[in-house]
Amino acid sequence: MGIVISLMNHKGGVGKTTSTVNIGAGLVELGKKVLLIDFDPQANLTISLGIPRQKVTIYESMRGEAELQPFTVKENMDVITSTLDLSGAELELINEAGREFILRELLEPLREEYDYILIDCPPSLGLLTLNALTSSDMVFIPLQTEFLAMQGLAKIKQVIDKVRFRLNSKLQIGGVIATMYDSRKVLNRDVVETIQKYFGEKVFKTLIRDNVSLAEAPAQRQDIFEYSKNSFGAEDYLSLCKEIVERTTHITA
Repeated sequence: MGIVISLMNHKGGVGKTTSTVNIGAGLVELGKKVLLIDFDPQANLTISLGIPRQKVTIYESMRGEAELQPFTVKENMDVITSTLDLSGAELELINEAGREFILRELLEPLREEYDYILIDCPPSLGLLTLNALTSSDMVFIPLQTEFLAMQGLAKIKQVIDKVRFRLNSKLQIGGVIATMYDSRKVLNRDVVETIQKYFGEKVFKTLIRDNVSLAEAPAQRQDIFEYSKNSFGAEDYLSLCKEIVERTTHITA
């Protein structure tokens, strides 16, 4: 039974899609089979991996028109693609019975096929994010190591707590990922110290360093391991994935 993990932050530009893609690719490097779900109407994950427009995307599946149809990017890594049409899903599904559980029901037939299912959530706290949280075993929070990125952390925790109480009792915060880190900047070090005080051991020990290769890889429609396997970005995400496997062993056992 695959572990379902949502990567969530209602602030944009914190490295959420970058982390989803490269955690997925890093887990493949460690011998895992991974499914990525692009659950953001901006479709940045789909675009960054160079996947052409599919006849069936997450949008059609959410509307009940088709089952989920994974697209194979490379061996052991599949993607459920997204489209701008998904932006209308929240309004279209507002009167749907059990609308918070649509994604969970769609994922059930696929969970046995993968070790990890990673959901790239939209930068909002609406119905799509609610569906992702209701479907997940845990949440990872990518957090840029800048002052403004810390604003709203209490709100994220509040939303997760509400979902756990009302819709998904197994949901937990699986970890906080510090991204775009530069050890030379006092502010970056201070932000990491602050989130460690707030989240304690939930903060991953691996810090994702600010690295130009991580920004360049999507332009080449590749993950960091394909684009620059010896870069700091690849080194950091592989280290992070080893931590993730270690933290989630008790769930897969």
